[in-house]
Amino acid sequence: MTIPFNPDRFWDSLDQMARIGATPDGGVKRLALSPEDDHARKLLRDWAIAAGCTVTVDRLGSMYCTYPGVEDTAPVAIGSHLDSVPTGGKYDGPYGVLLGLEVVRALHEAGRRTKTPIVVVNWTNEEGSRFSPAMSASGGAMGVITEAAVLAAPDNFDPSFTYADALAATGWAGTADPAKARDFAAYFEAHIEQGPILERDGIPIGIVTHCIGVEQWDIIVTGTDGHVGYPMPGRRDALAAASELILALERIAIETGGMATATRLTVQPDARGNIPSLVRVAGNIRHPEVDGNARMEVAFRAVVAEVTKRRGVAVDIRRVGGYPRVPFAPALLDALRRAADGAQLKRRDMPGPIPQDALHVGIVVPSALMFIPCHGGVSHHPSESISREWCAAGLATMGPAVIEAAGGLA
Repeated sequence: MTIPFNPDRFWDSLDQMARIGATPDGGVKRLALSPEDDHARKLLRDWAIAAGCTVTVDRLGSMYCTYPGVEDTAPVAIGSHLDSVPTGGKYDGPYGVLLGLEVVRALHEAGRRTKTPIVVVNWTNEEGSRFSPAMSASGGAMGVITEAAVLAAPDNFDPSFTYADALAATGWAGTADPAKARDFAAYFEAHIEQGPILERDGIPIGIVTHCIGVEQWDIIVTGTDGHVGYPMPGRRDALAAASELILALERIAIETGGMATATRLTVQPDARGNIPSLVRVAGNIRHPEVDGNARMEVAFRAVVAEVTKRRGVAVDIRRVGGYPRVPFAPALLDALRRAADGAQLKRRDMPGPIPQDALHVGIVVPSALMFIPCHGGVSHHPSESISREWCAAGLATMGPAVIEAAGGLA
């Protein structure tokens, strides 16, 4: 047994939230703990209080909007984030938070409660654009990152200013213990796919069975400086060697069915007249299979050994971060499947290639992640968009599943 939800109100809420930090090209810039994020948080707070929730804030700034159950037991949580990347879209993050808000709004409007409380969560700094690393507040809440490390993180645009400074400046330095989130009975998160698969296959609901593991490396290639007029034989060109390694990352990913990307590239000496002697490359690998990252690393290190021998350079691979492979709770995934089937919506199981807060929460709390399509798979871009039908499909699936996990209607 469930209650009617209001997909039109949900859609309108997404539109209203997108006006905060709106950019001329149709996107959103709402960095964590910025004035725009403060405005968005206040709007969520006001909406949640109007829907019968109490709102608390933890020491990392995350918001917990609690709709009471008939029993004061461990709550079921549903959430995501309101912050964006500098060139963000309207739906990455807010979709999951405002879906949770619509669930409690519908309960409040119907005058109903579930057995256990339902908590709508807005995690701080999911994107990591302003403060590194990404997903730091959920990581701090789950003990993956220390609270002190989260608070000490410098602003990536102004290193003299810290996460703790931003909390104080915006007034979002709460007093609740972030670790209390580890007591959730269950956690649900809805998100746009940020990929093309669901739209391509005409499927509105993706049931995410697990978040895949991610490895982040610094790849440092050391050669020998010299004049660009030096003969080609005998050169130890670090940039030429790094170029081979970058292409090898791409090739290995394609051959193994994984994903790999080389991003930040620095060259020394960065001069037109010099052969490069030192190159740093940020490398990122991820694979949907359990042993996929290990197989990709073995293949890449074999290429490194061949390139260093042939080109006379040295290569140092340093692991600088990453995320573990996290499976989601079968019982919660089954609840989503039942709800999708009940709403006569096509669904498919799929891995989650991009970490969300559900990854950190899922390490400690039984969790579930669900995707809806986004047009062209485009995200982190002003053109990010979804359809009203996909928006409603996610609500029709996750709403009943959350209510079921919360013990049903009382």
